[in-house]
Amino acid sequence: MTDLKDRLKTRLAAEGPISVAEYMRVCLSDPEAGYYTTQNPFGRDGDFITAPEVSQMFGELIGAVCLAAFDAMGSPADVQLAEIGPGRGTLMADVLRMASLRPDFLEAACLNLVETSPRLRKIQQETLCGGPLQPTFRSAFQELPDGPLLLVANEFFDALPIHQFIKTADGWRERQIGLSDTGDLMFGAGTARLPDDAVPHDLIAAPEGAIVETQPTANAIAEEIGTRLADHGGAALIIDYGYLKTTAGDTLQAVYRHAFDDVLVHPGEADLTAHVNFEALTASAIKGGAFALSPMKQGNFLVSAGLLERAGTLGAGKSQAEQERIRDDVERLAAPDQMGDLFKVLAITGQEISFPPFDSAV
Repeated sequence: MTDLKDRLKTRLAAEGPISVAEYMRVCLSDPEAGYYTTQNPFGRDGDFITAPEVSQMFGELIGAVCLAAFDAMGSPADVQLAEIGPGRGTLMADVLRMASLRPDFLEAACLNLVETSPRLRKIQQETLCGGPLQPTFRSAFQELPDGPLLLVANEFFDALPIHQFIKTADGWRERQIGLSDTGDLMFGAGTARLPDDAVPHDLIAAPEGAIVETQPTANAIAEEIGTRLADHGGAALIIDYGYLKTTAGDTLQAVYRHAFDDVLVHPGEADLTAHVNFEALTASAIKGGAFALSPMKQGNFLVSAGLLERAGTLGAGKSQAEQERIRDDVERLAAPDQMGDLFKVLAITGQEISFPPFDSAV
């Protein structure tokens, strides 16, 4: 039993069940035993490999799209380039490699990394050491300086706490985590309910046992991003795994030592995430005053942004083994049965502008 699991059981015995959102918050952010405060989740030695760790091509193409957005914004003389949840700094290093092709952009840009972990800040600083822009670290999105903004968020929203509601005979009741008769962690239905007017029309007739998830924390941040862009101009790219339309389903999952795990077994030692509702995220950004360009599947986004051409250039003159590795990376990033369909890309803008590969507003 982990120390955090022992403390959770003591808390539940004394105070009663907690929501899924509170369970996620504790497991990921507990100061002494939370996953993101004690583990090293990123990269090939961590529990999961994000797209930037798969290949430099991913970050380079994100950089190319940021440059296209910069042009669509009118190439402002000063722009805040920012990443929220920057991991090991790998994505931003690749973005800056592409940005180095545009001296005017580097002259205009100030780099900001929104990161609360001192341990990760150190890694990010080391990754970006010697690069064309050195980061200023911020503890919260609200700390970003005023002015036009170019924001990137890759696999940030999936780790934010969600609430789950389960359909019962007397309506949608919040799913909670409490103790079983034998003292183990278990799911149950609490007394809090999802208001009838908050249930999507398509889910009104859902069968008993169906689960619907809400993401108030993610939506609040998306609305805040939308307000910031509406007030100061700019664009944001949000990349994450999720679904385009609200639907029923339990997407809460745990990864422990490179394998999927029971979400209740290793609190603090396993990564907990949930799929992002891009329909709700988009609506929240628009509520904040921004415009949203139609979300794309990651595979379509990368191919439209030049993935195949970049792979060809990267593999030119290389050994057959290296070319095969690059082809494997393309497959992993863009194939429908790998990251290509599961991950989505949403662009939010402060003005009614568009830039490649996005060509239509929501």
